[in-house]
Amino acid sequence: MRLPRPPPRKVPPVSESKPSVLFVCVHNAGRSQMAAAWLTHLAGDRVEVRSAGSAPAEAVNSAVVEALREVGIDISAETPKVLTVEAVQSSDVVITMGCGDVCPYFPGKRYLDWKLEDPAGQGIDAVRPIRDEIEHRVRGLLADLGVEAGA
Repeated sequence: MRLPRPPPRKVPPVSESKPSVLFVCVHNAGRSQMAAAWLTHLAGDRVEVRSAGSAPAEAVNSAVVEALREVGIDISAETPKVLTVEAVQSSDVVITMGCGDVCPYFPGKRYLDWKLEDPAGQGIDAVRPIRDEIEHRVRGLLADLGVEAGA
């Protein structure tokens, strides 16, 4: 006797799913903060955005805050956050920026390592090109995720 075939499972189209991205650097005071700010700015609420550091600083780098303010993004209220296993587990894409092997690895996650100059201890003139490179990479990430960039 043949059993009836179960109805097909409904899989939501990509446009209905909301990808989540975690940016990780050592101090969560520069590169990862800029990347999270750019992704939030360009994707709005279409992407869940997190950032964290393996050894968080006390505050976000003031030159980073200033560089983003120049392009209309205000992160003055942001604070560095500690990297947790939960943050990695709940993210679809984990992007590391110079944090070495401290990021926990979970199968099924997409890991990218962005090699970027560290803005720590640098002035605004040195931070601007890092900011612009991060914007470029975030726009590419959005295209890979199938999310149209705003702004």
